[in-house]
This record gives sequence, C-alpha cells and structure tokens, in this order.
Amino acid sequence: MTAQTLFFIIVGIILIDFLIDKLLDALNASRYNDPVPDTLKDVFDETEYEKSQQYKKANYKFGIIFSTFSVIVLLLFLFLDGFDLVDSIARSISENEIVIALIFFGIIMIGSDLLSLPFSWYHTFVIEEKFGFNKTTPKTFIFDKLKSWGMMIVLGGGILALIVWFYQFAGEDFWWYAWILVAVFSIFLNMFYARLIVPLFNKQSPLPEGSLRNKIETYAKKEGFKLNKIFVIDGSKRSTKANAYFSGFGNEKRVTLYDTLINDLEEEEIVAVLAHEVGHYKKNHIIINLIISILTTGLTLWILSLFVGNPLLSAALGVEQPGFHIGLVAFGILYSPISEATGIIMNYLSRKFEYQADDFAKTTYKAQPLISGLKKLSRNSLSNLTPHPAYVFVHYSHPPLYSRFRNLED
Repeated sequence: MTAQTLFFIIVGIILIDFLIDKLLDALNASRYNDPVPDTLKDVFDETEYEKSQQYKKANYKFGIIFSTFSVIVLLLFLFLDGFDLVDSIARSISENEIVIALIFFGIIMIGSDLLSLPFSWYHTFVIEEKFGFNKTTPKTFIFDKLKSWGMMIVLGGGILALIVWFYQFAGEDFWWYAWILVAVFSIFLNMFYARLIVPLFNKQSPLPEGSLRNKIETYAKKEGFKLNKIFVIDGSKRSTKANAYFSGFGNEKRVTLYDTLINDLEEEEIVAVLAHEVGHYKKNHIIINLIISILTTGLTLWILSLFVGNPLLSAALGVEQPGFHIGLVAFGILYSPISEATGIIMNYLSRKFEYQADDFAKTTYKAQPLISGLKKLSRNSLSNLTPHPAYVFVHYSHPPLYSRFRNLED
C-alpha cells in the first residue's frame, strides 16, 4: 500500500463517518412530528410541546452547521499538509521527541478548541439562552475554558509524555506500560473525581439535615447501603437542567444531587431517582463499566503498538519525518470505525444497565415517583419524546422515555 492510498482511505473514513452521522441526525429529525406515545401525553402541554419542537430543530440545524464546518476544516488541514506544518513548528522548538509530541498536540488541541469556540459560545448564549436553560455568565464560560485547558495540559500532557517515554525505551512493547498507566489513572479518577476534579468547576455542599436527607438515609439503611456522603452541587450556576449521579466506590462512594433536581422534583421523586442510582452500585455497573473500559483501552493500545511505528502512517499525513505523535493521529482516524462499533456496544450495555437500575428502584422503592420524576426532568429539559430507533441504537446511553415507562409499569 502506498502513502497516497492510505491518505485517501483516511479521507474516506472521515467522509463516511460524517455522512452516516448526518443520515442518523436526519432520520431522528424526521420523527420530530410523530405522535407522542399515549404514556407521555402528559409530559408537555401544547405550549411546552411547541417549545420543545423549536428547541430540537434549533439544535438540529446548529449540529449540521458545526459538524460540516468541523469536517471541512479537518479535510483542508489534511489536503494542505497542516500536520506537516505543525510538526515542523514543534521540531523547530525542540529535538526531544517528548517535547515535540507535547507541542504538536498542544497546538492541535488548542487550535481546534479556538476554532470551535464561537460555536460553543453561540450554543450557550444564543440557543440555550433563548429556551431558558442558560445560567452561565461570560466570566464563568471563559474560566471554564481556561480550567479545561489547564487540565488538558497537566493531565493529558503528563500521560502523553509518559506514553512517548515508554515507546522510546520499550518499542512495540510500550503498550503494556501505557495500559497499566491508563488503568491506574482511570481507577484513581473514578475514585476521586468528585473530590479532586468537580471542585475546580462547581461548589459541593453536604445535603443539609431535614426531611429529604432523612428519607434518603432511611431508604439507604433499609437496603443495607452505607451512604455517608450526600452532596448538593450548584448546577444552577450554568444551566437549569437537572441531574444526579453516583461516583467513587469503597469509602469514596457518594451521591451528588444537582440543586436544580432538588428544586424541580418532590422529595419522593428524588428518593426514587436516588434508588435508581443505588441500583447501579448494587448491580456493580460502575465496576463493570470500569473493567470494560480498561480492557478496551488495552486492546486499542495493543493494536496501536502494531502500527504506530510504521512510517507509512506519517507519510499518509504528508509528514516527511516519522514520529510517534504523527502515527498516533493517523491511527486514531483509521481506528475510528472500530471505536464507533465499540461505542455502539457500550451504549447497548448502558441501556441494559438503565433498565436494571429502574427495576431495582421499582422493587426496593416505588415505580410511580420515578415515573413522575422522569416526566418532570424530560419536560424541564425539553426532551425528544419520539427519537428514531436507529438514532437510539447508535447514540443513546439511556433508553428512550417511553421504553423506560413501559418497563417500569410492567
């Protein structure tokens, strides 16, 4: 195979991925006006339903524009030898392969982020603002971006530097060391995400004493579930949308409730949502997902080790001097169809887990407050009640609302 052939395979993968994604979006949009299932007719009144339709269409049009812009920029970057230019800049600054890789990916990542910044700004301050969701101030938006860059530089740069170092001394066997590194980091992040990462962006406070905390603790005690850490996060700092999640394990396990969730739902509904989250823990979903993620990472790194040293990868991107960082970019694009397939499998598994967590909440608490709570959350976020099955199959990590209700009511 020649470098030119591989180049056109890379271009083909990018275009096919784009076209499939847009086809799925179009299929999903074609269902916007479908009749709402009978079990969901009370989610929206007529005014709210019209608002939800407008919100879905606004996001659909925005998605087409943004994704088209992104793929055009990437293709121009490929055809105009942009990777070679960035590689030349990095090599003009240092001869150390680790430093070269850090500079190369730093330019690519920050450059890409800057190009997408106007779109992110528009989505937050125009679309989300128009439909009453946005609570983010320009100051918060800017500081969030700077903090994200800081995390990318410190965490992402640190992991990348170590992986390149592993490659320098271990060659094709670098993937073992990289796999161990990523596995340890993933476990650490799962354990301490709420303690170390969340405070950089949000304020967390213990749920105060009162009726809600008493109900949560009573339920947890009934289920033999030791739960000492129940926190409220200031989600309203950025959006009116509500959420709740479970994080950590062992002594670090905690439940986090968005303040918007507490404001939007009745106490019985909040406990039902919490019961769902406890179900994920009791069914070992967090551990299973972590194990699958680590195994998938190991497989990916092993396949990467077979190809990353091939100079054909660098040549396909128009870069004369082979390098680990260039091979990593080319491999990432070539591997994307496998990554998409893996993502579909993970989403399928995630939807199964959601049904199991719903069943746990229904069995150990009550189905009705979970149903009414989910309806309120869907109404307040203007959710799509009639998604296309193909779109659900590829993109949804949670079952569509009508499917969850059918399961809960059985």
